[in-house]
Amino acid sequence: MAELADIPIHIAQPEAEPQHFGNALPILNEIRHALERFAEQGEPTRIDLAAMPFGPGDEDRLMALLGQGEVEASVDALGPTRVWETRFPGVWVLDYANVEGERIALQIEVDEVPQMLRTQRADITDSLAALDAALAAATTADPAGEPRP
Repeated sequence: MAELADIPIHIAQPEAEPQHFGNALPILNEIRHALERFAEQGEPTRIDLAAMPFGPGDEDRLMALLGQGEVEASVDALGPTRVWETRFPGVWVLDYANVEGERIALQIEVDEVPQMLRTQRADITDSLAALDAALAAATTADPAGEPRP
């Protein structure tokens, strides 16, 4: 009968680098098709990366493949959001965070400008009214900026 000391013990060694599960390339291919649709038909696309089954290292690999382009913006609305164009013009990454700085969404948007950076029509109407009020106040003020009697 075998004794306890006769049972082989194997200790698993940690992998040197994270294993890639291969999801970066299919997503890159999806981005390619979205870019083609946008170029040919003007159809913008949004891809929710949080819904993708990323394995360890997949997100980093995708971001490395997309690279960094010339345009970057930050928006502070209900938490910080970082927006940047990849090295492929028209392909944008939007990284949303809450007020604590924790990521709440990560998206790819294929468009000339991400929707998040576009002014909403209602805001434009409000802006026109505010500018009209500022112009009216400026025309009734003296050169020092004080209202005229």
